[in-house]
Amino acid sequence: MDATEQTAAPMGVVNSWNEWDPLEEIIVGRLEGAAIPPYHVTVTFNVPTFTAKLHRLVAGFKYPKWMVKRAQTELDGFIHILEAEGIKVRRPDIIPHTKRFRTPAWSSTGFCISCPRDLFLVIGDEIIETPSCWQSRYFEGDAYRTLFKEYFRQGARWSAAPRPQLLDDLYNLDYSIPAKGEPLRYTITEWEPVFDAADFVRCGRDLFVTQSNVTNLAGIEWLRRHLGDKFRVHEIVSTCQQPMHIDSSFIPLCPGKVLVNPDYVDIAKLPAVLKKWDVLIAPRPDPVEGIMSKISMCSPWTSINTLMLDEKRVIVDSSQPTLIKAFKDWGFEPIACPFLSYGPFGGAFHCATLDVRRRGGLQSYF
Repeated sequence: MDATEQTAAPMGVVNSWNEWDPLEEIIVGRLEGAAIPPYHVTVTFNVPTFTAKLHRLVAGFKYPKWMVKRAQTELDGFIHILEAEGIKVRRPDIIPHTKRFRTPAWSSTGFCISCPRDLFLVIGDEIIETPSCWQSRYFEGDAYRTLFKEYFRQGARWSAAPRPQLLDDLYNLDYSIPAKGEPLRYTITEWEPVFDAADFVRCGRDLFVTQSNVTNLAGIEWLRRHLGDKFRVHEIVSTCQQPMHIDSSFIPLCPGKVLVNPDYVDIAKLPAVLKKWDVLIAPRPDPVEGIMSKISMCSPWTSINTLMLDEKRVIVDSSQPTLIKAFKDWGFEPIACPFLSYGPFGGAFHCATLDVRRRGGLQSYF
């Protein structure tokens, strides 16, 4: 790393270049009015098998009140930790999710606004809206308009990838999950650029991405061209049979250290730029009990979906004592927080947040 390369420009209200600089302001998702997304190939084949079977029966309905209440209790506890650590927490607006909307080609109901990380990518002072392939998330960004207009008025840049049409041409409608040993195949084609921001993680001038069931090569190429020569985008090849979002596979923790899920990433095939970094192998998730883990939209490897508050402090699910101990052994300061009940709404700490401002500038770490 060239320490002299850090930009000297004054820090704006939106400023986030990596996953570890000291966190000052963050957007945290909401659960109010959450609806189970409609049945669609991109939804049902991206969740665990039991949840997928259940999904066909309950798609389009509101989440049961008892599920929302349990998850809200844990979300409130998470927000309390952030605020106690001196971090400013912002929230999106509440919008309806069961109301049906239409384009000229299709109609859908919504999902929820639990995971701002999925649809927005902050690169420095720029907020980038990403083109999700989920029809149910087409208007989810409306919940963030109030915040983004405020940030824009205060000097932030605000852009959006091309609005996708989301026609049948984009989807492999006869998709089936590949068996072990079969080549990967995806629920989406290369018909138009689509990607979720949660398939990217940032390390200053270098970003890492996984192609997945929600991010195609065209989407990766669009972002590469949009960012230009100032940045390098490296692909992490996922070995997951249902790949979706990099933050349960590969998480940069601080300069020189990255946490890797050995089930979903072939360590020997990591990009060459990581050769000088410490690759920390994540311990297998501790087993958890209870109904919320059985109906989660996420794999057990959401255990590593953590949030760095700075280069030392990291928020970890309290159900994962083995990972908490590993973080301590690696020299970090884990902060335990219960969050399993958020899984049925799409994620964990990294998914549930969008870091708007971290104290630091643009650097190259490789």
